[in-house]
Amino acid sequence: MHLNPYGADAVKLAADLANQRPATAGELADRCRALGLVLERPVAPRDLDQTLALLDEWEKIVDAAAGPERAERVDRLLAAAVAYPRLTDHAGSGWHLHYRDDLQPLGAVLSALIPVGTALHLAGRGMHRLGRCAVRECTTIFADTTRLGRQRYCSHRCANRDAVRRHRARTTSTP
Repeated sequence: MHLNPYGADAVKLAADLANQRPATAGELADRCRALGLVLERPVAPRDLDQTLALLDEWEKIVDAAAGPERAERVDRLLAAAVAYPRLTDHAGSGWHLHYRDDLQPLGAVLSALIPVGTALHLAGRGMHRLGRCAVRECTTIFADTTRLGRQRYCSHRCANRDAVRRHRARTTSTP
């Protein structure tokens, strides 16, 4: 049963923000808007601080072993989010679930949205569906939304680069 589409969108937002941390409250607001988040209040520096602290904790979920440790870290973030699910049509785009009260500052919104989205993503798609690129030099985080759930790279570019590296290693070691 698919409860809510927030999982993938929220995890992609978290990955985007974690991969390239916003430097200012304005940048945070712009990037959230660009990814489809409706902002109901002005974004303040404390929202940026709260978001950066959230991302530090969220990255620990990414780097945790899939399974119990990952679930425990998600549960800690869920417990810290003071929110409850409710129906809203705030943007005139149709009724949908929100996991927060109206008119919350962006830091509070993200502190509820990202853990709930992460929980939905992992529970719905698999506890292994969050990771970092398999290329050693790349630390980019990705949310695996592929059909088969076997994503190892953040992009086609990294996958191709790694394939070329493996091919060259095989051909140079063969007499």
